[in-house]
Amino acid sequence: MAAAAGLQLQQVRAFSTGMALHVSKLIRPPVPVFGLAGRYATALYSAASKQKKLDQVEKDLLRVSALVKEAKMFALIINPHIKRALKQKGLNDVLTKEKLSPLTINFVNLLAENGRLKNTTDIISAFSKMMSAHRGEVLCAVTTARPLDEPSLADLKSALNSFLAKGQVLQLETKTDPAILGGMVVSIGDKYIDMSTKAKIQKLTKIGRAH
Repeated sequence: MAAAAGLQLQQVRAFSTGMALHVSKLIRPPVPVFGLAGRYATALYSAASKQKKLDQVEKDLLRVSALVKEAKMFALIINPHIKRALKQKGLNDVLTKEKLSPLTINFVNLLAENGRLKNTTDIISAFSKMMSAHRGEVLCAVTTARPLDEPSLADLKSALNSFLAKGQVLQLETKTDPAILGGMVVSIGDKYIDMSTKAKIQKLTKIGRAH
């Protein structure tokens, strides 16, 4: 199984060596994520999808995310004086002990081999975005000057659900920021709506200066 996982991850090696991948061999995630983290996450998504291990790999990565934040592991990853081979061995021992899937272990080993361990958190974040889209989740962040009460929150969810297509699920995150003074700022999917009091004041100020 480990050997099979390693073969699937050759597409990631292709990124690091500059070799072109044939599009038909890559299973594209439902949402594109760009940059280095996006390329690695896309390759992992494709490999996990082919092996029907998407849920398992996502679960594994949550554990990896916690591990790389631990003081001892973090020190190992960021220390430039420790050779890649030693970092790889240290990580492999820890991940094997955690009983993670061979696909996840091989992927993290590959990051170590390519000197990309410092990008682990960004890659995991990119993979999480892909999995969220895979489940039909639409991320929405709403910022208000003060916490919303339950009736207001219920009304907000109802209004936001009108933006969703059939089969999509709202994933709402609420934040507070007194600096916006009042109103709210909404980010849902690729839409950004600033209905804050601060934005209204700034707009009014610009109109006043124009006269």
